Amino acid sequence: MLDESADSSPGADEGESRAPGADITVLVVDDEAGNLASLEKIFQRDGMRAFTADNARAALDIVRRHRVQVVLSDLMMPGTTGLELLRALKEVSPDIEVVLMTAYGTVETAVQAMREGAYDFVEKPLKRVTIVKSVRKAAERHLLVAENRSLRQEIRLLKHRDIVGQSPALRRVLDVATQAAPSTATVLILGESGTGKELIARFIHTKSTRGNGPFVAVNCAAIPESILEAELFGHERGAFTGATAKREGRFARARGGTLFLDEIGELSPAVQVKILRVLQEGEYEPVGGRTEKSDARIVAATNRDLLAEVEAGRFREDLYYRLNVIALTAPPLRARREDIPLLVDHFLGVYCKKNGRARLSVTPEVLAKLGDYSWPGNVRELENVIERAAVLCPSGMIGIDDLPEAIAEATTPAPNALSFPLGTPLAEVEARLIRETMKYTGGDKSLAAQLLGISTRTIYRKLGEMP
Repeated sequence: MLDESADSSPGADEGESRAPGADITVLVVDDEAGNLASLEKIFQRDGMRAFTADNARAALDIVRRHRVQVVLSDLMMPGTTGLELLRALKEVSPDIEVVLMTAYGTVETAVQAMREGAYDFVEKPLKRVTIVKSVRKAAERHLLVAENRSLRQEIRLLKHRDIVGQSPALRRVLDVATQAAPSTATVLILGESGTGKELIARFIHTKSTRGNGPFVAVNCAAIPESILEAELFGHERGAFTGATAKREGRFARARGGTLFLDEIGELSPAVQVKILRVLQEGEYEPVGGRTEKSDARIVAATNRDLLAEVEAGRFREDLYYRLNVIALTAPPLRARREDIPLLVDHFLGVYCKKNGRARLSVTPEVLAKLGDYSWPGNVRELENVIERAAVLCPSGMIGIDDLPEAIAEATTPAPNALSFPLGTPLAEVEARLIRETMKYTGGDKSLAAQLLGISTRTIYRKLGEMP
């Protein structure tokens, strides 16, 4: 049944049959003891780890107890056939690759087995080069599938990163986001750079009725103004120089899902008009094309004060109110310092794993210093600091010396508290509270309004009334 000489001559298959097979484990299943012994010897000589079984039950037991990449099974065996074993193997270990050995006359059955998930089949009499090559190729496929799954998982984790934190400032935002998610309302997310506005947008998308649809993100500031319109709405072939083929825009790609327009405050007046039409009429025109219906929910974000942009004439007032149906402000890290230990723990887990390091810990002094720092770059800056420490820390404990100098030398901020003598006029209390809150938020009126529990328009009015 096994022809070790066929397909080979002295030295002809030496490189093929003796190529390294490290990390490959193969299980041979055959009811003929002679075939099992011969195949086991061939695979071991090729550097593979080989198990043998003379029936399906023994084969399944081996697969449950050992990490097997490839099963080489006879197709026609008494009791359980190779096709039945294939189905059972895929139930126990869906990723396992199966190569079937078949005699002339059973090729049709082998083809059926491939339709059900077998990787390959080899005809008897078996040829050493052919069988080794098939098993090795099956092992390569097993590795490729595992790597692709791992990459997809990493991409999913990157796309669907958890929002880490339990601070009141963050919970207030997520509570509103959770309420807004199932609706069709447009959401505007405000906040400084690095506060996680896209994470909040993804949070809204995931909890919406469109959660199974696409989430398409566009950084409006990163795309040149000259091509932004075509990027958003698509274009027809020949619409402009270089348009050699029709291309879908981001609105079309987000059909049935969510379109996240980041840095929307950077839009040119011409594109603002077109976005307004989508929000008002639910339709748009690709460059050089005909009107199409939009089926994408819009979530927008900006680190600009859009109301100030409106008053300065740089942003359309009608578009602002169309976007500002539900407004959220992502709190800066200095407004949620109690979340810093949770974020540090989260980022250490991510970057220690990414860099192949044992899980690091931090000293209490480091946590205190991280809490003292003002974090102008917000959560993104903290993430970069922890990644740097995870790479450069020479021991298992991150200490003060592993932090950037600006953070290591940070001083404890003054407590966020105000006191007033009894009898202070209410108008004076209100004015001072608003001014101090504005200082705390770095001049961010939307965040100040959110912290004070009033509308952004109210805070503008109050500021205008102050002497």
